Amino acid sequence: MNTDAEDILNTAGHWVAEGETVALATVVETWGSSPRPAGSRLAVTASGKMAGSVSGGCIEGAVADAAKEVMASGTPRVLTFGVTNERAWEVGLACGGTVSVFVEKLG
Repeated sequence: MNTDAEDILNTAGHWVAEGETVALATVVETWGSSPRPAGSRLAVTASGKMAGSVSGGCIEGAVADAAKEVMASGTPRVLTFGVTNERAWEVGLACGGTVSVFVEKLG
């Protein structure tokens, strides 16, 4: 595990200890070009705090929205984002690959 991932887990742990509801999103698979490698993490709280990154910014909003749903339901989800090279620049994803992200509630 790299230092960045450890820092995000530590931050998420602190938020849980402070009474926050927290979800953790982890890149579990990539295909083709992707902005962040497998193992990259994003922690999100119900109050809107975020730490880490699963995409360098291009899908973070959608992942944060899904994280809020996971926190409310308690049911983990796998999200898959794929953008063709032709559409990559339209949505702000400069890579044109596919990314799968596992989102789970902590605590």
